[in-house]
Amino acid sequence: MVESGMQADHVPASGFRDRSAGFDPLSDVLELVHLEGALLFMVDASDPWCVDVPPVAAYAEILGAPRGRVISFHIVLEGAGLASVPGSNPTRFQPGDVLVYPKGDAYRMESALGTPPEFDRDGMIAFFAALAAERLPFVVPEGGGGTPTARFVCGFLTADAPLFDPLLSNLPALLKVGRPNPESDTLSGLVDAAGAAFARDGPGLRTVRRSICRLMLVETLRQHLMNVGAQEAGWLAALADPVAGAAIRILHERPSEGWTLALLARQVGTSRSVLSERFTRKVGRSPMDYLAFWRVQLAGDMLMRDRVSIEEAAAQVGYASAQSFSRAFKRVAGVSPAVWRRDAGTPPAARRDGSS
Repeated sequence: MVESGMQADHVPASGFRDRSAGFDPLSDVLELVHLEGALLFMVDASDPWCVDVPPVAAYAEILGAPRGRVISFHIVLEGAGLASVPGSNPTRFQPGDVLVYPKGDAYRMESALGTPPEFDRDGMIAFFAALAAERLPFVVPEGGGGTPTARFVCGFLTADAPLFDPLLSNLPALLKVGRPNPESDTLSGLVDAAGAAFARDGPGLRTVRRSICRLMLVETLRQHLMNVGAQEAGWLAALADPVAGAAIRILHERPSEGWTLALLARQVGTSRSVLSERFTRKVGRSPMDYLAFWRVQLAGDMLMRDRVSIEEAAAQVGYASAQSFSRAFKRVAGVSPAVWRRDAGTPPAARRDGSS
């Protein structure tokens, strides 16, 4: 349950960002993981071809994320093949698919099962280093020179490892998103914009390219959300559920209010039992537990980004005292707010996925 010291009628301080005007939970969560584009390039592959990417730890520092996370995606423009992560069966992909690797696992993409990779581990790391230093062109050739050919737009982004991340930490190691209309959707426009941004040079274009990379991932997640199945579990599926999604939006809009399960159920327009069952089944934790974790994540971001005091952070997310806030914070982070901020906001490894 949420700490009893929570204020029932707390009014957020003026420094607290307004979440009622045009807010949405997906944007809320994406803002708090601080996605930054690191690499964006196109692969022009010819048969046979294979890329064998090592775990993120091998190249994270090259991309400027030695203590954070790296998320990669591949937009399939032409050709087909197989994608896999260790311990899973290969997934077949085709034009229009987007493959997302959100957890930093090693992965493999190949034209046919068992194709030898062009680069070994050290070669792939050197390849990433050359891309990061902008020593390679936007379009990179790959493969043995035969047919059929394949083309992919590849993006790599860095992200913080937040205290509580209900989105990225709950995605599978390999997420395949099918685009409903790959000829004319928003991603196609972003692919065209990326090509134009790399076709010339000039001031500010590096920022433009990295921003396009971020937009590509966000649009992919949006398209996945719009097509998620009613029977699926996970945070994105919860947003699409009329009961769980309504509760999440309310909690994100007014996180500092003195919520109880009964009050939240009335706001959603359902019973406590239905809300609790639907929310827990979709999200993997109860509504009140989710709220406690989300409040701690918001406060942690204030402590690190806005440099507010512990007392201010506690008040702005709805705690009546710094003591009750510190107890809730330690339950999520494993350490006190002061220790967490002193150690640059890096939570213990066991807490990185937001698990309790």
